[in-house]
Amino acid sequence: MGIHLKDFFRNELTIQHIQTAMDKDEITSRELVMYYLDRIAKFDQAGPKLNSILEINPDAIFIAEGLDYERKAQGTRGPLHGIPVLLKDNIETQDSMHTSAGSIALENHMASQDACLVEKLRNAGAVILGKTNMTEFANGMSSDMWAGYSSRGGQVLNPYGDNLFVGGSSSGSAVAVAANLTVLSVGTETDASILSPAVQNSVVGIKPTVGLISRKGIIPFTYSQDTAGPFARTVTDAALLLEAMTGFDYSDHATCKSKGRFQQGFSSYLDPAGLRGARIGIFSDASEEFLQSEEYDESLYKNVIQTIIKEGAETVEDIEIPSFHREWKWGVSLYELKHSLDNYLSQLPPQIPVHSIKELVQFNKENGERALKYGQDKLEKRAGLPNTLTDPEYLNARLEDLYFSQEQGIDYTLKKYNLDAILFPSYAGSTICAKAGYPSIAVPAGYMKNGRPFGITFAGTAFSEGVLIKIAFAFEQSTQCRKSPNF
Repeated sequence: MGIHLKDFFRNELTIQHIQTAMDKDEITSRELVMYYLDRIAKFDQAGPKLNSILEINPDAIFIAEGLDYERKAQGTRGPLHGIPVLLKDNIETQDSMHTSAGSIALENHMASQDACLVEKLRNAGAVILGKTNMTEFANGMSSDMWAGYSSRGGQVLNPYGDNLFVGGSSSGSAVAVAANLTVLSVGTETDASILSPAVQNSVVGIKPTVGLISRKGIIPFTYSQDTAGPFARTVTDAALLLEAMTGFDYSDHATCKSKGRFQQGFSSYLDPAGLRGARIGIFSDASEEFLQSEEYDESLYKNVIQTIIKEGAETVEDIEIPSFHREWKWGVSLYELKHSLDNYLSQLPPQIPVHSIKELVQFNKENGERALKYGQDKLEKRAGLPNTLTDPEYLNARLEDLYFSQEQGIDYTLKKYNLDAILFPSYAGSTICAKAGYPSIAVPAGYMKNGRPFGITFAGTAFSEGVLIKIAFAFEQSTQCRKSPNF
């Protein structure tokens, strides 16, 4: 071998670094998988015990060996060939791993097929390394449950400090990337569940347009807002992972509108001069509560604005988003969780102990010592709701969400000021973007005096991922501010 393995693995690795070394026969996918398994043992399951990994794929080394052989015999499938990827525990895999959404009621559930995005990742040559811990049922169980906690997996910790907030339900996926336990990971978001942990753990997270990635094979929360999305340490790697997961799926009607889009792939948008000439609206109208919270750092946010101006962007200060401060109704998540989760549970095999939310609530009561550390008030509230989606509260909320988040929200503002994107501090715009089903990308933007990561999000209209990646990449290249955690 041309390099010493310890020297190669000394730094956080990118896909390009890895593929170049593999092409030169300096490392193998097998060695890469073993390296990450060693780090998981040292830092996730021992040492600081970050607890971001819920389960390891027992076939990961075999898969890597097969891909190594294929590389030599036939060449590579693409940039993800031999690259380890972790999946949030609500994403189904047809292998020896379970899919439980962090619930002990589903701890023995083994899916009968891969989720659509998993099938795409396997076809791209990725090595599915394992499943990540998460907030149980994507924070659909208890209003008192800590972010990053599940009955099955316990509490995920932030690698930048175990006293720091770890972020919304895809926390395990974000922490695993931040702590260099994998190259890439996949999370899911209904509202802030990708953006929040990306910001809190100083990694890149993309919440794509609803329908860009198929939701088939993902334990649901809503029909209207759910989407999977990538985590990576760089915008480039996040874009490559997103590229591999996108595409039409006849079994998910939300993907019909994405058919034929982004045929060139997202890597074509990786332009270091991507901020030059871009018009970016600066959002400065967050609530006083947010501005006084630990999420916000005024000096760091001002530094971001100065950077994008220096890199050639035209900024529009103090933009107005008419509906931003409205009192949003929550009928969509209330009724759609009942309908979607009941449907999912009803189709589970007979050996699984629950097949409805009512049965899930009862199971948790009977196993309260393990299952109910934080209670289950959210599940109990939904258990008695109808599952027809005909209630006027739901229908009105669904229509209002779309109108106020799109026509009187993101689209209104983009059109009024002729913007390419909107800049938000931290993930302040997550709710309006989630209700619109519109994309956002979170990027590291520095560290506060106490060491807490600070991040920003760029948001846009439907299927503007390419523009957002272009802007975020240029910002990342000009700042290079991400630092790996010390532990």
